[in-house]
Amino acid sequence: MRTARQLVYGSPEQEGDGDCQTFSFASGDLELIARGPMQRIDAPAAGAQSAGSPLLHSIEQALERAVRHGQRQPMVVGAIPFDTSQPSCLYVPQCVEWRPLAAPAETDEPLPVLLEQRNVPGEADFKRAVEHAIVNFQHSDVRKAVLSVQRELSFAEDVDVSVVQQRLRRQNRSGYHFCVPQADGGVLLGVSPELLIRKHGRQFVSNPLAGSVRRSAEAREDQANAAWLAASEKDHYEHSLVVEDIRARLQGMCSRLQVPERPSLISTAALWHLSSRIEGELPDDRLSALQLACRLHPTPAVCGFPTERARQLIRFVEPFERGLFTGMVGWCDAEGNGEWVVTIRCGSIQRNRVRLFAGAGIVEASRPENEWNEVQTKLGTMLRAFGLPTDSPATSRD
Repeated sequence: MRTARQLVYGSPEQEGDGDCQTFSFASGDLELIARGPMQRIDAPAAGAQSAGSPLLHSIEQALERAVRHGQRQPMVVGAIPFDTSQPSCLYVPQCVEWRPLAAPAETDEPLPVLLEQRNVPGEADFKRAVEHAIVNFQHSDVRKAVLSVQRELSFAEDVDVSVVQQRLRRQNRSGYHFCVPQADGGVLLGVSPELLIRKHGRQFVSNPLAGSVRRSAEAREDQANAAWLAASEKDHYEHSLVVEDIRARLQGMCSRLQVPERPSLISTAALWHLSSRIEGELPDDRLSALQLACRLHPTPAVCGFPTERARQLIRFVEPFERGLFTGMVGWCDAEGNGEWVVTIRCGSIQRNRVRLFAGAGIVEASRPENEWNEVQTKLGTMLRAFGLPTDSPATSRD
């Protein structure tokens, strides 16, 4: 079990191959830092819930190489995309360190001037996609689909990732902060509120979120919004689809599975969420955290229900590939312990180009205007880290 004391595996002097960028993952009061040359693993994660899959085989080989190079407890870190048929973005790093999470810097450098930003799709096209999904629900067995938007930003100069990261941490003191180097030279940066799976030995926890409402700076209005969400039939229905899907995927393989009868409320800086903390125990510890995560991914919280039909609908109405957005990010050690979170409240940074991502769960009772407002609110987490307004500024075009 990781503790607040520093745990360092590997050595900066060891030889290795691959990239030299740094991966970081913050959970609670600890932060995992992985650095040094990394062995890159890009095998797709399709089928990785089962032993013998190409991804698990690639990971096993990389971990064995790390042991031969002298690492005492190597691990795999990184991200897996929404579409598990696409390449993974995983690494076995040379040096791994758990350390106390440092307080974010109170001052930082200014960011470059924003030249342009736009929503993809624009407001009108997104609302039409919501309407299309609702009509589809009435003529198929699809009950939920998660539709998303991108906010594309262009800056006058290259963006300093460390500045954005410090701002994001200062503005969001809770949540799972992550920074993942990408194969194209860019960086995936974000702060997820949603735990897909945490496993240690035979014990595991999953904490899905579905159903949300905007926070308010005014205390009375904020509490009224929370009370509204707690009573919302539409949001409870959306949440139940996620919880029941996770229950169905886990219950046949567990010696114990505890699922709350009703969700509770949790909050981030921007949103109230319906939350269910699911706890369980496996009959043995042979399944790794990564295998469990792949068994759950993608949940109806980021895809829909039923999964395959919802995925087909998403492919039809979304005008872009999601890539790592709504995938999962985290770590898994050689003993199978690990932690994976859902890749939301995030963006990719590549020199002066930035793409931010947000999505909303659509059910038959959804209203296009409300869903558009929800994705704009969710974009606000990353927009604030770039020092940008969270409404629709004059420089934005759809």
